[in-house]
Amino acid sequence: MKTFASQARACAVLLGLSLLSMPAHAGPPLLCEPFDTAGAPSLPWGSGWNTPSPTYGIAHLVADTRRLLADDTPIIARMETLRRAAIYAGRDGAVLRELSAMLEARIAAATGRPAQALALFDAGYFRETLQDLLRLQGYDMPGTGHVDMPALRAQVAGEDGSVRIARALALQPSDGAMRFAAALVAQADERAADAGRFAVQARQAAAGDALLARNIAQLAHREAGAGTE
Repeated sequence: MKTFASQARACAVLLGLSLLSMPAHAGPPLLCEPFDTAGAPSLPWGSGWNTPSPTYGIAHLVADTRRLLADDTPIIARMETLRRAAIYAGRDGAVLRELSAMLEARIAAATGRPAQALALFDAGYFRETLQDLLRLQGYDMPGTGHVDMPALRAQVAGEDGSVRIARALALQPSDGAMRFAAALVAQADERAADAGRFAVQARQAAAGDALLARNIAQLAHREAGAGTE
């Protein structure tokens, strides 16, 4: 088993104009830090990154996720909802398959560039988050509880989620928050050049996006704190 301190890749952090180096305390970047949604609704959750609500009925997950991924939901709020949804769904193969199918169906049903971009982003980011959930199982760190490994492996097979995110970016070329997400995905996939390029673009866009700027600063602060431990 890989050790947490020496093998886990960093939570990707944007500071200056590039992704910072890996801190000593790290984890899969799409899972290990909750995103600040500025009060936008998301799935029920506890107080930490890996604390799903013990009273939440997972039978409601697909319908709740569909409702929360409305057209007017900010990208960063979508990222947090998909992060939580991946952790919940990873426990139950049937729910995971249903949720993945719902996200895929939204791509075919979407009309117009904005709706198509969001559907592509949601499906791609969810698949990438599942990939991080699968990677997490090899780390010596606090996990997310039981996962259905065969179902999880089946859902991350095939086209990489980053391909869909790239298609979404082509439809929404000025969306800085989407580039923030793309930087984290590239960091998770160990695509350093893409991570750096998207990080620069996200930092530039943050000047006009308070929520994006807050999330960049929040991750930078946490990484700086981890580096002193």
